[in-house]
Amino acid sequence: MWNVGMSARRHRTARARRRRGGTGRTGPPERGAGLRRTVRSMTDTNELAHVAEVLDGARIAILTTQSARSHLVSRPLALVQRDFDGSVWFFTQDPSPKVDDVRSHPQVNVAVDSKGGYLSLSGKAEIVKDPATIDELWTASAEAWFDQGRQDPTVALLHVDVETAEYWTSDEPRAVTLLKYAKAAVTGGHPKNVGDNGTVAL
Repeated sequence: MWNVGMSARRHRTARARRRRGGTGRTGPPERGAGLRRTVRSMTDTNELAHVAEVLDGARIAILTTQSARSHLVSRPLALVQRDFDGSVWFFTQDPSPKVDDVRSHPQVNVAVDSKGGYLSLSGKAEIVKDPATIDELWTASAEAWFDQGRQDPTVALLHVDVETAEYWTSDEPRAVTLLKYAKAAVTGGHPKNVGDNGTVAL
């Protein structure tokens, strides 16, 4: 099933209390990658803007969990973008294999690809069945995945509390970026100025 993912504004206060402090730092550029590399804390709004920009243009995310046999399992999820506050939410059925995975191994990854770039979100997942939260996030899109709609007893939320977000973005059209890679391959050099790469610690 393709699920619906979204961020919840009501959890911002609780998340703020759990965020780690610390100052940001700028790391060295990745050798030969042609990317401007940064590593910063949650307080750097520019870095968060990169993350939000990619999410704004995304429609599909890939959730990766660990199975009971320690296999990595990935599946596509339809993502409804909301203001990014450090959390990502998905509607899911409970019971389901992904729910079993999360309860056994809560560490997950969410990968996003959009016109704005690419994201790798790592964090801890949990299953939420609080009726008020479900009501707040419920949409017509979610209705399509449950036989009894909002009243379906299998309705649940999969909440990912993002701990780190790595992004790859570029202001240039992808065709230009690919041309730079092709030129580097022909000349034997490295592609230059192909975009930004950074990691935000939440």
